Amino acid sequence: MSGDAVKGEGPVGIDELLERVRAGYARVEAREAYEAARAGEALLVDIRYAALRERDGLIPGALVVERNELEWRLDPWGSHRAPEATGHDLRIVVICNEGYASSLAAASLHRLGLHRATDLVGGFQAWRSAGLPVTY
Repeated sequence: MSGDAVKGEGPVGIDELLERVRAGYARVEAREAYEAARAGEALLVDIRYAALRERDGLIPGALVVERNELEWRLDPWGSHRAPEATGHDLRIVVICNEGYASSLAAASLHRLGLHRATDLVGGFQAWRSAGLPVTY
């Protein structure tokens, strides 16, 4: 999503902002994210803060990146990029706790040119509710 969706239109509430950014890409459900990661077709990126990861566990194979470092770690041109940030065509599924912060994070990645970035509907809680693998 480009910054133009909210530029020049005055203040906007968070619900409207979420609606606008989510209209810019297709979100994925937990099972789809799991299958894509298993097939090597997507990089799962967990942006939950440490206390939630410690409380609820981790998604095996997911790259853990604190939200405040996300753009620096996933920018394929960045000097602080993670080794997994191999190019702008990388399919990234951002995962937060319940699927809200991840939507804003995915939109930010789009602005960096990571056009296949998306997020997990319902976040980690949806993943766990679907009975998908979690480690402690």
